[in-house]
Amino acid sequence: MSNSDYAKDVLVSADWVEDHLDDFQSDDPAYRLVEVDVDTEAYDESHAPGAIGFNWESQLQDQTTRDVLTKEDFGDLLGSHGIAEDSTVVLYGDNSNWFAAYTYWQFKYYGHEDVRLMNGGRDYWLDNDYPTTDEVPSFSEQDYTAKGPFEDIRAYRDDVEKAVDKGLPLVDVRSPEEFSGEILAPPGLQETAQRGGHVPGASNISWAATVNADGTFKSADELRDLYADEGIEGDESTIAYCRIGERSSIAWFALHELLGYDNVTNYDGSWTEWGNLVGAPVEKGN
Repeated sequence: MSNSDYAKDVLVSADWVEDHLDDFQSDDPAYRLVEVDVDTEAYDESHAPGAIGFNWESQLQDQTTRDVLTKEDFGDLLGSHGIAEDSTVVLYGDNSNWFAAYTYWQFKYYGHEDVRLMNGGRDYWLDNDYPTTDEVPSFSEQDYTAKGPFEDIRAYRDDVEKAVDKGLPLVDVRSPEEFSGEILAPPGLQETAQRGGHVPGASNISWAATVNADGTFKSADELRDLYADEGIEGDESTIAYCRIGERSSIAWFALHELLGYDNVTNYDGSWTEWGNLVGAPVEKGN
């Protein structure tokens, strides 16, 4: 099921996933379901039948460079879990799909054609009593050769510096307390920056404003109005960032995929990088 008002058919409902559980549990790689969490403790306890479990921190990040996986490592990860280049891959995860959205963005960075998000994520699946299991699936290995990378959806520090100089839109999706510099990280999470604050000129549009109380995305009209209120209407290059690049993937997904704004990038270095750069301009307060 999809919302025809969205620009791209990239969201599926929990009902749609439930209807395809047999496909997701088959060794045929046509359909694959992947749960992505910051760690896999929750997945180990219960997950949707047939779902592969990816640990965002240890499996989807280069462990020495705090960067996305190399193209080769990405292909190896997918192929080893039975994902083929032409698989329809549905991603879902914790925190209203923070890490699943980041993984979606990484799939697109390496050119996977058919990847989607399950609207609402893990919490929605559990809260609405969809079927779960603790059984870990095992699928036949596939040969997977990643494409790209497609750099037009990724921003680097130089791009942020240029955006500041040109006055182009920057979307900071962190909490108001992080944006103002009052705190450096969400409560309970590791502080990864030397300085608090935000990139000069950035608008603070929290990732949480893009979703409903149940974790599903707001309608296209609601999303369009949310960003338009801050002058973001898709006519200028726009960069989304957060602390480590996962929450900003939600904004990138909303802007680039659901609203169809072409010139939107995710700055995955985010505040972990910018807040540690010597001499980089920082603003404090709201």
